[in-house]
Parts: sequence; structure tokens; C-alpha cells
Amino acid sequence: MKAILTGHSRGLGAALAGELLARRIPLLGIARQTNSALAAAYPELLSEACLDLADDAALNDWLEGSQLAGFLAEGPLLLINNAGVLGPMAAAEGQDPREIVSAVTINVSAPLLLSAALARRHAGELRILHVSSGAARNPYPGWSIYGATKAALDHHARCVAADGSRRLRICALAPGVIDTDMQTRIRATTDKDFPLKDKFVALKSEGRLSTPQTAARATVDYLLSDGFGSLPVADLREIG
Repeated sequence: MKAILTGHSRGLGAALAGELLARRIPLLGIARQTNSALAAAYPELLSEACLDLADDAALNDWLEGSQLAGFLAEGPLLLINNAGVLGPMAAAEGQDPREIVSAVTINVSAPLLLSAALARRHAGELRILHVSSGAARNPYPGWSIYGATKAALDHHARCVAADGSRRLRICALAPGVIDTDMQTRIRATTDKDFPLKDKFVALKSEGRLSTPQTAARATVDYLLSDGFGSLPVADLREIG
């Protein structure tokens, strides 16, 4: 078994990478920056690709290149599409067009390109996990771009599951609210751009945020379980 993970350099992605490597699963991490701590701890298990997932042309070139081809093997393969950005947090009239394009490319185009490439090139069992969000399923003012991009991953998972491939399992999984840099940015947003900010401030002050390590452990447990893929869209907090 091997795994490919986007956004492995920090936050939930770094915790997911650490969890996979601790279980001795060879990992190919894709991010703009390397993870020097994990590279030092697991030199024989971690391979890294420095890519900006906002550059779809560069990603396409990499998908056809030698690093990915050399990593693929006959056994089961895990793909975790974790990398994501909040994008512009504002009402529609206040959104920067460049931020919209970047968010859609990172949050939607990159996961779909990776999923299609591996479904095409990997002949063995393939498990695809899209890191989704409750924002995909509930409207939040100021989060139209983030919510729409995560909802796109949800529906991609539904449609791929409907294709009925026997060797491919897929799930768009909301991991809950996790104490990462993304949450720090949310709490720093103005009330005007994100009227529900106080809710997230309270989650932090009341100690109700999950740690990245706790969420990563539960996510990998589910990804490796027999039940993975039975639901194309799921919430980690509801899986028991």
C-alpha cells in the first residue's frame, strides 16, 4: 500500500502525513513547501513534490512525469486530496477575481485532475478521500467560494461512486472543526466579511476545536476501514 497526499507541509495535512508514515505507509506528499521534520524522521518512506496546485498546467505536466510514474505500484493506493484554501471571505461584490480563480483551481481542479489521473493510471485498488467541510452542506455568509468548491468535491464523489468501479472507493469527508492556521485566519476576519466569526471564536475559547492529530488519526482509521466508500459523502463526527 502507498499513499499520495496534497498539502502535507502543515496543518491537517502534516498530521495526516505523520499518521500515514507512522503506520509505515510510503507517502508521496505534494505541496508548495517540503516538510523537513517528516523528511528527517522518515527518509525511506517520504517522497515530496514541490508544486503550486494553483498552477494547473504545472500539475498536468507533473502528472505525466517520471516522479509519479516511479511511485506507482501494483498494490492498493490511497489518494487524499487535502490541500485547500478559504479563498475570498466576503460577500460576492467584495471578492477578488484572482482569489476566486486560485481557490477554484486549488480546491476543485487539482483534486479532480489527480483523481482522474490515478483512476486512469493505477490498475489496482484505489481509495480517494476528498477533505470536505460542513460549509459544503450548510450556507455561511461570506463563504460562497469556499462552500461552493467543497460542495463540488461532494458531488464529484457522488458521481464517481455512481460510476460503479469495483476497484475504486471514494468519499468526501468533512473532518470537523480543527485547530489549524485556517481557523486562525477565520478568527482574524472582520465581522463585515464573515458575520458568523464569533461562533468560531467561541469554539476556540471553549476548547471545542479538534487537534490536527486527533482528526488525522480518525480520518486514516476510516480511510483504511472496510466501510470506507460505503457513503460517498460523510462527516467524521458522525462515523461510529
